[in-house]
Amino acid sequence: MKKCWLIILFFIAQLAQAQQDTNYIYRSISAALQNPENVYRLNLSRKQFKKFPEEIFALKNLRELDLSHNKIDSIPERIEKLVFLQSLDISNNKLTSLPENIGKLTYLTYLGLNRNKIEELPASIGQLQELEILELWDNELYKIPDEIGGLKNLKLLELRGILFSEEEAARIDALLPNTKIYMSPTCNCKF
Repeated sequence: MKKCWLIILFFIAQLAQAQQDTNYIYRSISAALQNPENVYRLNLSRKQFKKFPEEIFALKNLRELDLSHNKIDSIPERIEKLVFLQSLDISNNKLTSLPENIGKLTYLTYLGLNRNKIEELPASIGQLQELEILELWDNELYKIPDEIGGLKNLKLLELRGILFSEEEAARIDALLPNTKIYMSPTCNCKF
């Protein structure tokens, strides 16, 4: 019986340590809200959310947020409150635009926006000075704002599945000469 109690105490201690560990990934809002100051990583992919969960804003130390494969149609302007966010994956949703305040996420190194219906990027995207990877493939973009040229740390820009004119493709290449850009073949389309 004594051995059984030791095993139980060991597992309780391990669970407590895991919840304080910055590598621990929370997979539900309710679990994360039990200890909001110690939540650094949150994966809420495939939860069928239709709206951005407002409860996330209680997680002041959040570094990584995965909301991919939901049905979210907009990101609130309050996104700027997640000041320590380094990775945001909101791919495979129903976004048509991004809030201007996205540019205030100055620690962001990864932004995954694949498979949405985004038609235009805000100029503030150029304020994401730490951004290294920007994935936008399979969206409804027809042009990229000039301000994206200010992303000096950008290593990868993923634009496949978007039909840009030859002129726009050349302009994007010129804006980001040190970035690996993946693009679909251009079209003779006039927008």
